[in-house]
Amino acid sequence: MTDDLSPAERYAAARRRAAEQATALAPFQDLYDFDLDGFQIEACQSLEAGSGVLVAAPTGSGKTIVGEFAVHLALSQGRKCFYTTPIKALSNQKYGDLVKRYGAQKVGLLTGDNSVNSEAPIVVMTTEVLRNMLYAGSQSLIGLGYVVMDEVHYLSDRFRGAVWEEVIIHLPESVTLVSLSATVSNAEEFGDWLDTVRGDTKVIVSEHRPVPLWQHVLAGRRMYDLFEEKGEKKEVNPDLVRMARMENTRPTSVRDRRRGGRPKREADRERERRQRARIWTPSRPEVIDRLDAEGLLPAITFIFSRAGCEAAVQQCLAAGLRLNDNAGRARVRQIVEERTADIPDADLHVLGYYEWLEGLERGIAAHHAGMLPTFKEVVEELFVRGLVKAVFATETLALGINMPARSVVLEKLVKWNGEQHADITPGEYTQLTGRAGRRGIDVEGHAVVLWQRGMDPGVVAGLAGARTYPLRSSFKPSYNMAVNLVGQFGRHRSRELLETSFAQFQADRSVVGISRQIQRNEEGLEGYRTSMTCHLGDFGEYAELRRRLKDRETELAKQGTAQRRAQAAASLEKLKPGDVIHVPTGKFAGLALVLDPGTGGSPQGPGHRRRAGGHDDHPEGPRPLVLTAQRQVKRLALIDFPAAVEPFERMRIPRSFNPRSPQSRRDLASALRTKAGHYAPPRHRRRRSEAAEDEEIARLRREIRQHPCHGCEEREDHARWAERYHRLKRDTRQLERRVEGRTNTIARTFDRVYALLSDLDYLEGDHVTDDGKVLARLYGELDLLASECLREGVWEGLPPSELAACISALVFEARSGDDAMPPKLPGGRARSALGEMVRIWGRLDALEEEHRINATEGVGQREPDLGFAWPAYRWAEGHGLDEVLREAEMPAGDFVRWCKQVLDVLGQIAVAAPEGGTVRTNARKAMDAMKRGVVAYTSVG
Repeated sequence: MTDDLSPAERYAAARRRAAEQATALAPFQDLYDFDLDGFQIEACQSLEAGSGVLVAAPTGSGKTIVGEFAVHLALSQGRKCFYTTPIKALSNQKYGDLVKRYGAQKVGLLTGDNSVNSEAPIVVMTTEVLRNMLYAGSQSLIGLGYVVMDEVHYLSDRFRGAVWEEVIIHLPESVTLVSLSATVSNAEEFGDWLDTVRGDTKVIVSEHRPVPLWQHVLAGRRMYDLFEEKGEKKEVNPDLVRMARMENTRPTSVRDRRRGGRPKREADRERERRQRARIWTPSRPEVIDRLDAEGLLPAITFIFSRAGCEAAVQQCLAAGLRLNDNAGRARVRQIVEERTADIPDADLHVLGYYEWLEGLERGIAAHHAGMLPTFKEVVEELFVRGLVKAVFATETLALGINMPARSVVLEKLVKWNGEQHADITPGEYTQLTGRAGRRGIDVEGHAVVLWQRGMDPGVVAGLAGARTYPLRSSFKPSYNMAVNLVGQFGRHRSRELLETSFAQFQADRSVVGISRQIQRNEEGLEGYRTSMTCHLGDFGEYAELRRRLKDRETELAKQGTAQRRAQAAASLEKLKPGDVIHVPTGKFAGLALVLDPGTGGSPQGPGHRRRAGGHDDHPEGPRPLVLTAQRQVKRLALIDFPAAVEPFERMRIPRSFNPRSPQSRRDLASALRTKAGHYAPPRHRRRRSEAAEDEEIARLRREIRQHPCHGCEEREDHARWAERYHRLKRDTRQLERRVEGRTNTIARTFDRVYALLSDLDYLEGDHVTDDGKVLARLYGELDLLASECLREGVWEGLPPSELAACISALVFEARSGDDAMPPKLPGGRARSALGEMVRIWGRLDALEEEHRINATEGVGQREPDLGFAWPAYRWAEGHGLDEVLREAEMPAGDFVRWCKQVLDVLGQIAVAAPEGGTVRTNARKAMDAMKRGVVAYTSVG
């Protein structure tokens, strides 16, 4: 090749090579046994030139290499580099990778659980730790040259995303920022913001997957390609379209022929039956067996349910699947025994260790948040080593650790989002399937969607072909943020800093498009006004009369509905446990026995919630918990009672009744049917309409009939134009309000937070009071509640185990609370302290409503959830894991996660609590009592 170059060209090429060898990038590239991709080289060169970078690339494309180059630059320049990650598991994994390369002396780790060599030149940490260091003015920030923010798209996270923006805004100007993100559709917008707040930032976007991804649909025994290439275009596989059409057409029956349908020939029906017989949703063992036969393992199957993941493993074991040979089984057992050696034998039995081990030895495992962290880490290690070949996981795996597979399987394209079953988005589909294809191992990756009845191949193709994953800011000024900002910068400068957030940047940009829409609307209004002109009179005036009549009729109808709702709510409030009622409508219509009236009371459990702002999550009123005649325990809503309800019978509820026990439900439901099954509910008669007697309606109807335009032959034509005019005018007013609302939104919220904190004497002008300094040390969703409890001495004198129970209410949130009974609480002073916490929350909630701080702005304090108080108390008292888990009815992984969150807040309380009291000392004692067994285990060392 060089022989073809002229002497001048050869000389220029040699100069270029010499220049490249003189850079820091050349020795860095030598650390890898493969060539860097173009986007990696471009990003590294930008970093070395002194620019910050935003790298947006698909999962598995190797964007972390850019972060590792920042580490390399920091060491070569004698400066520090902080490598931040969103989750502890990812921090632990990155720490291990960097220790292997640079040695334990040069690398440190800081998470909520661990502090290892924190003054090292390279420190891996969670993003929250860096935020806390910035607010505390930590000495560790001296000499900091680079910060890597891995998975920066977490900035969109509703609960934790604000932390990323806080760090980006508050980092010293001398620090170079390296932002690594999944592929997002608005990377340029995010880059523009970084350029504004951090200075020169290069945006490098790569859509290229280093390992090509093939999309499939598995139906019956056959694997279909999702796309068929026609020239340069991709089209949905016509076989899949034909299958979907055939499945959606019912076979011709005798009844169809009686309705006039044209009968099919017997041969046609037989062929259709054979085709239908080839279409079914394969079972989980069948899927793994098929992938194994095709050479497509290891595979991750995403199932949007923890119970579904565990069931899948059991189904594969019951089917006799074995994916490991004898040598593999022995190696699995050796690794598992080494990694679980610190867990007591008694606890292993409780944790289902032996059933879990059997699955691992066969190469099959589950992975979800309900598992013990140790067990999850073992699954991850074995999967990477190729000793576990089939993992059934929830979607949380797609957001965290480095665990690529050859294939990814999606059972369904619908998941529960906490409120309802919703279709997964193109962004979620991309995130999940991005795990398929291991760089340097696989030639190609495979994404497999299982055929489901009613599936539309076009919808699947839309998910697979779209790349719409926009980054949306979730930034909001919290109470803790407000006192820290005012303490460092004063009120005015704090307000200016918040105006530089990505949230405000996006809001300001969106106003431009809205303003253009307002202009177009005003042009349209002029045209509509011309079209509705009537030669007999002012048609706008006539249309307004008609609209007022319609609004009045609607108002009266709503009043009637509200009156009936109020009567129904009043009747529900009178219900008592043991009342037998008839539920008139809804999914659970029929006989029902009241177990709990659901009208609220002293310390609330997870069965009752209120939003910040003083509003109930269930504004429709009481929500009685009932047992139906069909043995179901359900919490009903006011919508199930269109009219007042009266109990017609009473029953005694046995003290031993357990709503979670199928036998208890069966026995009590049988007694209910025996005692009240004869009841025939009365029929409700419809009432006379309020509109028929309303004077306002009568007057408006008279004015309409007397108006000149009422006699126009083109009246209804004019009315249609007038209605369009009214709708467009209403839409335009809404757009104008949105423009007003989006200007200075973050600053306005900060002003309200500042005013509330001033009322509570946490802030005085630009000064943070002593109480404010306590709040500045408390990080969490209920920071203000915790600070108020410390100020009022609510926890003073509580023994360590009872203090742990109270602190649990600040962190715990039940996964689903509607059907839950009130939680069990410790006795003694802890019970009264928990009640006092709920009372203080109620006072804060009313104060937030007064200052117009509410859940829509994401700042308000949610009600403390007492559902973990009993397990936290029992664990801190020293009770065994078996006993605590059995009483809590909670998976081990959830238990450990909540315990670690309690430990985190206890650590904050131990630092923030006033000296001289008992809280500081007892918080440390509570930490010592809880940090044992499976809770104390750490994978880092």
